[in-house]
Amino acid sequence: MSPPLLKLGAVLSTMAMISNWMSQTLPSLVGLNTTRITTSDTLTQISPKEGWQVYSSAQDPDGRCICTVVAPEQNLCSRDAKSRQLRQLLEKVQNMSQSIEVLNLRTQRDFQYVLKMETQMKGLKAKFRQIEDDRKTLMTKHFQELKEKMDELLPLIPVLEQYKTDAKLITQFKEEIRNLSTVLTGIQEEIGAYDYEELHQRVLSLETRLRDCMKKLTCGKLMKITGPITVKISGTRFGAWMTDPLASEKNNRVWYMDSYTNNKIVREYKSIADFVSGAESRTYNLPFKWAGTNHVVYNGSLYFNKYQSNIIIKYSFDTARVLAQRSLEYAGFHNVYPYTWGGFSDIDLMADEIGLWAVYATNQNAGNIVISQLNQDTLEVLKSWSTGYPKRSAGESFMICGTLYVTNSHLTGAKVYYSYSTKTSTYEYTDIPFHNQYFHISMLDYNARDRALYAWNNGHQVLFNVTLFHVIKTEDDT
Repeated sequence: MSPPLLKLGAVLSTMAMISNWMSQTLPSLVGLNTTRITTSDTLTQISPKEGWQVYSSAQDPDGRCICTVVAPEQNLCSRDAKSRQLRQLLEKVQNMSQSIEVLNLRTQRDFQYVLKMETQMKGLKAKFRQIEDDRKTLMTKHFQELKEKMDELLPLIPVLEQYKTDAKLITQFKEEIRNLSTVLTGIQEEIGAYDYEELHQRVLSLETRLRDCMKKLTCGKLMKITGPITVKISGTRFGAWMTDPLASEKNNRVWYMDSYTNNKIVREYKSIADFVSGAESRTYNLPFKWAGTNHVVYNGSLYFNKYQSNIIIKYSFDTARVLAQRSLEYAGFHNVYPYTWGGFSDIDLMADEIGLWAVYATNQNAGNIVISQLNQDTLEVLKSWSTGYPKRSAGESFMICGTLYVTNSHLTGAKVYYSYSTKTSTYEYTDIPFHNQYFHISMLDYNARDRALYAWNNGHQVLFNVTLFHVIKTEDDT
């Protein structure tokens, strides 16, 4: 019977250690020598601006997806002695709570064992009395063995009573630890002792919510153009620069094509930062010269108009070779139907949320703009729309969500003057101004990934922000 007694002794010793820690160490760590915590004497109230909060909404009045973080002042992120001491104390309390939980499980298991022994002892004691009353009928040897076993079990009776008391004490310890953890957590929140890691995790959560918010945005109608933001000053008055709207989030390559003719060199940069600093990553020598500045990079390939023709070329950056080429039937070229600034800008290739497009003019449509949706692999025309807007009167144009937006000039005072929806085959006149900061735009193209307009403005590479009126998807949408 010695093993059960050793086990009980270990449990009681551990409980004594816990009791000693609770009574001596805990008050000194907290910095309190009384059993009452007085908030007004030991804590400083933190104003709302020193905390941090997250605000989010599906869209603002201009239709943009908005999520805002209000972060605490920088000095609150530093660790003062009180914050570190409180955090260490909270960790010790949490560790102690776990230890007590393990001890409680072991105690309950042993408690059930002792209860079972108690029942056996009581039954054995009754039988022993019965045997003692009638011991003359039993053999003396058997009686003696039974008596010895009974003598061994008798010391366990007071131990059992102590075990019951200790089990209640452990339950009280658990409740006190739980209450103390709640108080310490409240103190920590009130003094604003948040970890950098906690703040980082909340920001990551916010970014996830922002991406979910953006996924709910469907195609929208152009409402406003703001900017521009000047990214770089380089090249001649005319040119094109672009990123791939279908590239992954980690792929931010930039392509740069200076001049509107007599050039076959495409320069690649790994990022906007490299583009600004001029750190080229690769140079491509195209097999043909291009015409105009209305090229587009889409899904890893460059689409451009071959010089002195209405042929469209698809060139792969990965393989550095032409994947497809096709004549755009009846399309005017070589300054027959350019934009107002000229520059062989007869055929404008562009991409939006829906796919790849060509904007041009034909004699059959009296020189007015024709919109054609293209197969990105074969360059075959999938469908065309004939508008009533003269191509030569357009300053530039771009597609957003299947709607063509046309500016009335490439000079100062230009605005988005006309739009044509391929979804409804209808048009309307608009009045959406934008700031032509450098007085001469020779390239204006929408990027669906960035939700921005890329522009070449008199040797300046600039970005315009666009505000779209969005319809928010709901779970009930089909």
